[in-house]
Amino acid sequence: MAETARDANPLGYERIGKLLRGFAIPSIIALLVSSLYNVVDQVFIGQGVGFLGNAATNVSFPLTTICMAITLAIGIGSSAQFSLNLGRGDEEEAGRVVGNGVCMMIAFGVAYAALAELLLSRLLWAFGATPDVYDYALTYSRITVLGMPFLMGMNGMSALARADGSPTYSMLTMIIGAVINLVLDPIFIFVFHWGVAGAAWATVIGQVVAWGAAMRYLRRFKRVTLHRDYFRLSPQRVGRTFTMGMSNGLTQLAITLVQVVMNRSMAHYGGLSIYGPDIPLAASGVVMKVNSLVFSIVIGFNQGMQPIVGFNYGARRYGRVRDTYFLVIKCVLAVTLTGLTIFELFPGQVLSIFGKENELYMSFARLFMRVFLMMLPLNGVQVISSNLFAAIGKPVRGALLALTRQVFFLIPLMLLLPLAFGVHGVIAAAPAADVLGFLVVLIFITREMRAMMRLPQAEG
Repeated sequence: MAETARDANPLGYERIGKLLRGFAIPSIIALLVSSLYNVVDQVFIGQGVGFLGNAATNVSFPLTTICMAITLAIGIGSSAQFSLNLGRGDEEEAGRVVGNGVCMMIAFGVAYAALAELLLSRLLWAFGATPDVYDYALTYSRITVLGMPFLMGMNGMSALARADGSPTYSMLTMIIGAVINLVLDPIFIFVFHWGVAGAAWATVIGQVVAWGAAMRYLRRFKRVTLHRDYFRLSPQRVGRTFTMGMSNGLTQLAITLVQVVMNRSMAHYGGLSIYGPDIPLAASGVVMKVNSLVFSIVIGFNQGMQPIVGFNYGARRYGRVRDTYFLVIKCVLAVTLTGLTIFELFPGQVLSIFGKENELYMSFARLFMRVFLMMLPLNGVQVISSNLFAAIGKPVRGALLALTRQVFFLIPLMLLLPLAFGVHGVIAAAPAADVLGFLVVLIFITREMRAMMRLPQAEG
């Protein structure tokens, strides 16, 4: 009976390319729209408030990335367990994983929002706020923190919907929130003249509506039947969820730590240069938001890969796991090379969308974009590779790879290189870390692929 259920799941027999299109494209669209509304936030704020407003959202953004770290640990950890249990034919445990995951989203979402609100002022200074930027950042953050529980629930449920075989539903829930934000942004900023507060309220309202749409999926699960007694926190499942989601959560936390170190370094070493503290702070934030458009596609392929490799690894179809990984790598290299070409050849045109400010600002922003993103394709390979280990139930290796580029290489380089090269050393740290991180990934992935080839395959 269990074997029949496994064989009936198209993840086990459908063509890899078709599966990847079905799972990745909805995720890519949803993440692109989501990233787009972050970028549009920056455009509207830059045009309506100025580069100090953009600097403020950059300073407050670690609050969102910390929230997303918890969200990914819960959402990816739950969906990875869900896929592995389906691959093994254990539908009841898969259902209990869903219930436990939903309870975790609620509990951790509320706790995080309350703690962030309590410590908000101290956090903003720690994240690199300058005296000119602080008031903008405080106004923006006090509002966006209210939406954190909804952001967590929406993204967590989207991951579970994808694992259940409904990537289109997951896409639609994320698009709903993004579209609402895009519509309300110009109204609140330019019509009501609410400034950064208007951008913040548009974000929160979009998150609340998207959360409501995502939670409706609880009645629509296809692979399992959910029962009321499944919705309870189990210490054992909580531990397994965080372990399975460790790679993705730590990746996001590492991004947060990098962002904080970068903000503080930009403000400090920028203040010692002709640019001053605020120009590097604002320019780096804008460039990273633009880069998020490229990485939304990378993460979309990442999310599309996860249920395919998780199910097939659980079902002992290791050849399909390898084929999926290498196909995703090819797609990601094509995307990141395209993005790199645009960033290197047309930085001024891209940056001018956010307001030209003055030539000093533009010259620094162009330099930052060209150098900081120089090794973008190598970074994309590392993200995909660390998630592969998480999806096949090897979270410790995934977490190690997730930390390699960001924590073991990038942060030390951002602290050391500026001692000799000032603010330009902060910029040069990223491509150096990308090369070193890629070399580590190459060693881990080569060993894993060889190990999979030696494992006994399922028949058929």
